[in-house]
Amino acid sequence: MKTLVIGTGGREHALALALSRDPGVTEVHAAPGNPGIATFAKVHDVDPMDPQAVADLAEDLGAELVVVGPEAPLVAGVADAVRARGISCFGPSADAAQLEGSKAFAKDVMAAADVPTALAHVCTTQPEVEAALDAFGAPYVVKDDGLAAGKGVVVTDDRAVALAHALECERVVIEEYLDGPEVSLFAITDGSCVYPLQPAQDFKRIFDADRGPNTGGMGAYTPLPWAPEGLVAEVLERVLQPTVDELARRGTIFSGLLYAGLALTSRGVKVIEFNARFGDPETQPLMALLDSPLGALLKASADGVLHEVEPPRWKSGSAVAVVMASAGYPESSSKGDVIIGTETLADDPAVDVIHAGTAIADGKLVTDGGRVLAVTAVGSDLADARAKAYEGVSAIAFDGAQWRRDIAAKAADGEAH
Repeated sequence: MKTLVIGTGGREHALALALSRDPGVTEVHAAPGNPGIATFAKVHDVDPMDPQAVADLAEDLGAELVVVGPEAPLVAGVADAVRARGISCFGPSADAAQLEGSKAFAKDVMAAADVPTALAHVCTTQPEVEAALDAFGAPYVVKDDGLAAGKGVVVTDDRAVALAHALECERVVIEEYLDGPEVSLFAITDGSCVYPLQPAQDFKRIFDADRGPNTGGMGAYTPLPWAPEGLVAEVLERVLQPTVDELARRGTIFSGLLYAGLALTSRGVKVIEFNARFGDPETQPLMALLDSPLGALLKASADGVLHEVEPPRWKSGSAVAVVMASAGYPESSSKGDVIIGTETLADDPAVDVIHAGTAIADGKLVTDGGRVLAVTAVGSDLADARAKAYEGVSAIAFDGAQWRRDIAAKAADGEAH
């Protein structure tokens, strides 16, 4: 099977790498890809936000499966354009992708499907915002209704900060605060059948001990040794399947990756938000442990026959991804800093260096974004995977590099619960 992955980041690198290791996949292409992907796949300089250009490329290549990685192209209708050419595409339609594109829409779907989630108010004026903030009280949870690359959420005890963020947004969702640890649970679906993946956890804050501003994600790990027994079955029954069924009832088939961001609260599991694509950086450790052929799962989802392939299987052990970010991130990012050391890890079977924000300049690998690399390692358990991942991080250097030192630390020490 000839495949085409759309996107530029770490998620797309991890997916393309998993496809390249699938015996059923004969060719992997990416558009526009990144320098890491280019080491094992053919990359094409096509705008991922141009639906017709992506569809043209897929047609020219004779691609049998297109995998759309980021949320913005999905909301822009790239999957619709590809499917209109008769090509299998993994990723929801623009209408279905509104589950991520509009948090207000997602709240409406959850209410109709009786999916447990935080109480919320949708606001468009300052008086509405102030009334909602006062109604819920601190900690304040303020979410940009639209796409914000994982950085549109502010959780703060400072009302002035919450109000300022809300007023920067055209439309905002203000929610009650959900206590408890957060879990990411992805599911592959064809709009009817739903196959959950194993849970993962990511780390959004820039600094250790969950301090500092939110980022797109500074690391992740899987599985979760502390997760309650039966968690996946409960989320499938109460969250994933009802959401897919409600969208189908509305005539909006959700085919692709449904990502449930969950809070395990004192009052039970509740949905924080939905995404309509694989998460980054959770995809990196998940793909490292996936023991099923990825291509067959994604193709079956795209073709509406997911029930005909077996559910995902997982390798034993654990996987940890540690993100290395550029100077100034998340407020800004440094570009053009030379990266050294990645080549020393190329032959390590336990470690993958996943590129997220890199470029080639004057023949050298350089930084080209906020999150630069995700060093992903597989080990016999979390402690082993952490040790290998951080050993990999120590082999890489670039000016201003920053990373968290505590990714999966509490879970590895048995302190997470």
